[in-house]
Amino acid sequence: MSQRTAQVERNTLETQIKIAINLDGTGKAIFQTGVPFLDHMLDQVARHGLIDLDIDAKGDLEIDAHHTVEDLGITLGQAFTKALADKKGIVRYGHSYVPLDEALSRVVIDFSGRPGLFYDVSYPRSMIGSFDTDLFREFFQGFVNYAGVSLHIDNLKGVNSHHIAETIFKAFGRAIRMAITADPRMAGIMPSTKGSL
Repeated sequence: MSQRTAQVERNTLETQIKIAINLDGTGKAIFQTGVPFLDHMLDQVARHGLIDLDIDAKGDLEIDAHHTVEDLGITLGQAFTKALADKKGIVRYGHSYVPLDEALSRVVIDFSGRPGLFYDVSYPRSMIGSFDTDLFREFFQGFVNYAGVSLHIDNLKGVNSHHIAETIFKAFGRAIRMAITADPRMAGIMPSTKGSL
């Protein structure tokens, strides 16, 4: 399988974002987003997904973090699409259950080419520090739309909002890692009866 890397730059009037990704990395992560809690969550994705991520983002944070968080999801989705190319030889499906103390979440992903987000998460608090928990859905919706994946995220247990978020992002990274793994029995084969994804 060829090297699965990508660099994507996305500029709007609200945000300017650059992402470099290596899907076959070691979990190295460099973030300059201006949204520290999201950086902490993306670090979980890199480390548990064994994906190298270099993200530089400038957004209208003087208004709020909404545009930056959503556009990071969009740009990350674009990077995955570019790095995976035709998706031949990948497992395609991935899932993970991750606990953190009292919290437990499940993430299931299909690199199907069909975007769909199914998000069943309730946070006990609307804010984690200065981060609005509503923005997690916006991040994942942006990712789903531009990565072309079906993504199911379910928080099964939890009373601490930080723990809940962390289990979701760790499970997201691990589910991605499973799905994008090269399957030696599928070398050069499209994992779909349709012949394309």
